[in-house]
Amino acid sequence: MKTFARILRDMLRRRRRYQVTRGGLLFAAAMLLVGIAAVASGNNLLFLIEAAMVSTLLVSGLVSRLSLAGLQLDFQVPEHVSAGRPVSASLYVRNLKRLMPSFSVQVTGRVDPFLSALSGLPPIITSGVYFPVIAGGAEIEESLEVQFQRRGAHRQNSFAVSTKFPFGFLERTVQVNLLREIVVYPCIDPQPGFEELLTAVAGEMEAYYRGLGKDFYRIRPYEAFESARHVDWKATAHLGSLQVREFAREQERSLEIFLDRDVPAALRPWFERAVDGCAFLAWHISERGMGVRFRTQDFEFRLPEEGDIYTILKFLALVQPVSGRVAGPPIDETSFQIVFTAEPRRFADLGWDPAGLLGPDVFPVRAGAGPAAGAAEDQPHGG
Repeated sequence: MKTFARILRDMLRRRRRYQVTRGGLLFAAAMLLVGIAAVASGNNLLFLIEAAMVSTLLVSGLVSRLSLAGLQLDFQVPEHVSAGRPVSASLYVRNLKRLMPSFSVQVTGRVDPFLSALSGLPPIITSGVYFPVIAGGAEIEESLEVQFQRRGAHRQNSFAVSTKFPFGFLERTVQVNLLREIVVYPCIDPQPGFEELLTAVAGEMEAYYRGLGKDFYRIRPYEAFESARHVDWKATAHLGSLQVREFAREQERSLEIFLDRDVPAALRPWFERAVDGCAFLAWHISERGMGVRFRTQDFEFRLPEEGDIYTILKFLALVQPVSGRVAGPPIDETSFQIVFTAEPRRFADLGWDPAGLLGPDVFPVRAGAGPAAGAAEDQPHGG
């Protein structure tokens, strides 16, 4: 015996809907007037006209149903998708009917009213895609631009397939839910304050890794209390002021990013901004050829030794706050350290004091920040 949840799922999967168009309303009004006239006058010709009009309306519903029958949708996006960044996706429509074509098919994205309150996500496709005709046994691919507003595992791939064929009296709509998970990374594009943060971190890393190694780094002005043996006399004579040779440290420059997951519920919007900040820093620092060690209370990953940047971005796409997790001290004291935490004092006591501690006061939530992002709810498969 089917459970209530399974019955509801089948209803959602097979739900079809008719909507009368303006032309259909005019046709229905004309059919009503002809019917009244036929009954009032007893004219057989009017009865024949009424029968033809009723038959036309029934044929319209049957043909529209056959036009949508046997259609199969597939929606594919690139492997790596970031929130807020438009990407090119492909929509495939297959007509499984071998002999009968489908006419005037419209595909739009939608949010199911039963689940929109839970997910709060906009439809994937904001504008409709129109197919004039899909031949029997054919497959049509349509490229379109989509954009995801939030990070997370998006499972709400809901589409509405509709047609007004053949006469435009009725618009028949079938809902199709694709059971496919799309992992959307946090936003890696510049946001207010992010470029300034990247510039400051890159500058502090450059200053932090200045040293007296073996590789020549640059010639710069002399600073007080420096050894005279590093003075470059040729550059000094050319510029008229003391210049010294500076060498790079022998170790490779790397950034250690720690994301504190122990965040109270009241600071959930700040946690989302911290996740975006981690993704932005990790992405752009790795693009500059520097190493990145990303850590949380229960996750650690070194880039590029253990893999690529997408491993970090995928973790950040799904990470959620967890209370009661204890953080550890820094692992590599030679690396430059950035910590995103709601309680900077707690990390200072753990030995992260020399690091850049970014809390709600230093790294505030931007104005108009929405609620926390999360994974969308599962939807049944259909179509």
